[in-house]
Amino acid sequence: MKVGIVGVGNIGSAHLAAIAGGQIQGFALGALCDISEEKRTELAEKYPTTPIYADYKEMIKGGAVDTVIVSVPHILHAEIAGYALAHGMHTLVEKPVDIAVSRAAELNAIAEKSGKVFCIMFNQRNNPLFQKAREIVKSGALGELKRSVWIVTNWYRTQAYYDSGDWRATWAGEGGGVLLNQAPHNLDIWQWICGMPKSITAFCTEAKYHRIEVEDDVTIYAEYENGATGCFITTTGEYPGTNRLEISGDRGKLVLEGGLLKWWRLAEPESEVRFYSEKLWAKIESEYTEIKDEDGTNGHILNLQNFADAILHGTPLLAPGIEGINELTISNAAYLSSWCGNKKIELPLDTEQFDEMLQEKMKASSYVKKGSVSKTSERYSSRWRVNW
Repeated sequence: MKVGIVGVGNIGSAHLAAIAGGQIQGFALGALCDISEEKRTELAEKYPTTPIYADYKEMIKGGAVDTVIVSVPHILHAEIAGYALAHGMHTLVEKPVDIAVSRAAELNAIAEKSGKVFCIMFNQRNNPLFQKAREIVKSGALGELKRSVWIVTNWYRTQAYYDSGDWRATWAGEGGGVLLNQAPHNLDIWQWICGMPKSITAFCTEAKYHRIEVEDDVTIYAEYENGATGCFITTTGEYPGTNRLEISGDRGKLVLEGGLLKWWRLAEPESEVRFYSEKLWAKIESEYTEIKDEDGTNGHILNLQNFADAILHGTPLLAPGIEGINELTISNAAYLSSWCGNKKIELPLDTEQFDEMLQEKMKASSYVKKGSVSKTSERYSSRWRVNW
């Protein structure tokens, strides 16, 4: 398959190096696209036989590719991915799928109509601890879920990080802060394991720790259909921070922290002991299992290979693009809750209200597009993997 990459910045250049380096079986470099003239010149020198475009539509219509990877600013994800799918391209989009659920829904409709393979870069779904936790929960071995708490406060960022690009941490340039930039992987894994909540109440504090216009500290309270609750806490303003996911069910508890999955499996359901035990302070026997994250594989490579295998061999996608709407629903609802005085937002959320309020934020934004050149990496940074 001939792959075209739209947006050859930080993550796009890492995908480029992987494909051009032959790390993805079934993929070959077909074309590149970037709006920066400086970047195109740099790419032409390094890849002289590869067609290079300034306009993604020209690249897609040019006939040099049949597969597209979209790695541009969040606000353009659905627009470009939708165009690619509508023009017969298998498509992978970076996370988040976009900045608004309404756009994600439109993209999903295009994807379903296209019949093409649509994937999203949720590379952390390849982590063996998350996969095992999901297997335990989905199998019913943990019983009915009661509570989940994810404290992921090790997304530390300095003011220099936010100052490194005029688009960063602005409503018009990025569309949000820690929820939209750093935490989408965590939000996706949260719902991937525990399921989607029925309502969201949130506190999204803007510029709490940095000179920015978006949120850098968030607390989300979720409620589920079965009565379970969840709490998600994240920030870019704490150090050293914590990454701990705890999931409690009627038959035990899971804790993921420090590269370990700890599993307490109760000998009998807690609800039965609660109501039928004659002891005032009963203790329930449990079996303890500890699993280490010793896999060491690169989630991005696995995600890309799974995408290629889905196209060429019909392998099921680990991260179908249509599922990108789930974590985005949680973050959109969190924003809306916070903007409406921490109101409880029932899901599905009112997308029209969200879009209107986001537009107001964007109109007041300080960002003015200047076409600055985004940096390249040519490798997958450790900061994009699970940071225990």
